[in-house]
Amino acid sequence: MLRRVIKPILFLPLALSINSIDVISSETKNYVDDVLGEKPNITFVDYQEIEKIVLNNPELKSLQNLVASASFNLSSQISKRYPSLDFQANGLPKYVAGKQYNSKSPTLKTSQFTANPSLNIKWDIVAPLRGSEIKIAKANYKIAENNYEIKKKDLIQEARMRYHKYQKSYQDFLNKKFTLDLSITSLKNAKAKLDAGIGTKFEVLEAKAQLSRDKQSLSEKKIEHEINKISLKEILNIRGDLESKNEQNLVGFWNHRLNKNIDEGLDKNLSLKNILLQKSIKKSQANSFLAQNKPNIYISNTLSSTFSKGDALSEIIDSEESGSNYTNTISLNFAWNIFNGGQIKNSYKSKIKDAEAEKYSYENLKNVLKTSISKAYLNLKLNEEKIISSLKEIESNKESVRLSRLRYDVGISTLKDVLVRQSELSNAKSKNINAIYNYNLNINELERLTFLEMSKNCLGSNNTKIKDKESICNIQR
Repeated sequence: MLRRVIKPILFLPLALSINSIDVISSETKNYVDDVLGEKPNITFVDYQEIEKIVLNNPELKSLQNLVASASFNLSSQISKRYPSLDFQANGLPKYVAGKQYNSKSPTLKTSQFTANPSLNIKWDIVAPLRGSEIKIAKANYKIAENNYEIKKKDLIQEARMRYHKYQKSYQDFLNKKFTLDLSITSLKNAKAKLDAGIGTKFEVLEAKAQLSRDKQSLSEKKIEHEINKISLKEILNIRGDLESKNEQNLVGFWNHRLNKNIDEGLDKNLSLKNILLQKSIKKSQANSFLAQNKPNIYISNTLSSTFSKGDALSEIIDSEESGSNYTNTISLNFAWNIFNGGQIKNSYKSKIKDAEAEKYSYENLKNVLKTSISKAYLNLKLNEEKIISSLKEIESNKESVRLSRLRYDVGISTLKDVLVRQSELSNAKSKNINAIYNYNLNINELERLTFLEMSKNCLGSNNTKIKDKESICNIQR
């Protein structure tokens, strides 16, 4: 655990706010129960468990089925390399009955049961289309896998963002409750001075107006916190109630330099790989058109047989007569589509142009990724500075509130000055809450874009930044 450089100055309103946290949590829970009309099961969500919980998202389940579908399609295309075996039976059995009449010959009769099974084996020795079809199926399977990983990482990042937002809204709620306690104290002081004859009614009205505004802000933050909880439950597919740690901390530190971020991000980006796969698919489709003008050579073996019982075309039917025969044919077959009016050639050119278009999509996405990584990295550094400066501002404003209240108590300052200092302290706390929130979002965005991992430690133990009192390394986590 790292120490905080800036030591908080405790005074009565702050103590009141801290002591009321349990009451606030209870009020929040009762509010949810009133809105939903039920007391559902509670699921505790920790930041480290978000990735595992997201795997239950229905959208990911759908993409898993698409991956399985692409896998089966690939297996189907690969199976074309092997011989096929077909069995046919025309009439199993078949009964034929009839007469044949001729004025110059005896009448012939037919009454016969027959069966005609056949077995056919076919093996494509030269199949020009087969190679392209297998390549296309492999690329589609890899794209399906990449799409699953892309969606999973997007959902994890979105879930983490909602988790940070949920924590931030709770801290905003506590900040407004803290400010409300300050306003309550200010109103009590104003009334006390009025009763003592050294205050004015205007100051009491001013304190009441400030208290009313703070109550309204507190109510808004409470509603915002519950909305963020519902949003987090939706992406995590949680049916009951949700609880998590309410303390807002830095999730980690980012110790990778900008050049490494960009290099790793471009090298491992799955969307870029999908564009290359799409380009490969279009080239394979182009080659498949050319393959249609190449000869197809295959071996076939057909074994056919006939079984019969009864007579056919006989004067007298012998129902016990039976017979059979079979033939086996092996052949080498050749088929060649020589000319089709230029249709195949133009289709080939069309797919080649489609493949060339993917090259520009690839370069455009590379530029977008470079920009996104650079912005996330620079914003992270900016928010590091904001966290440090906001902590200093909080310390300064706490002292300002304390001193302005003392001056007001001895009659050398006005209540207006106290209320202004209260507002400045609340704003400083909001700045710190927002800076930590944005810092965590930036780290999660960099993880998503670069495939690098954040560190739990701020650089190495021998690094001079750790000894720097104004370093992010010394912020309590």
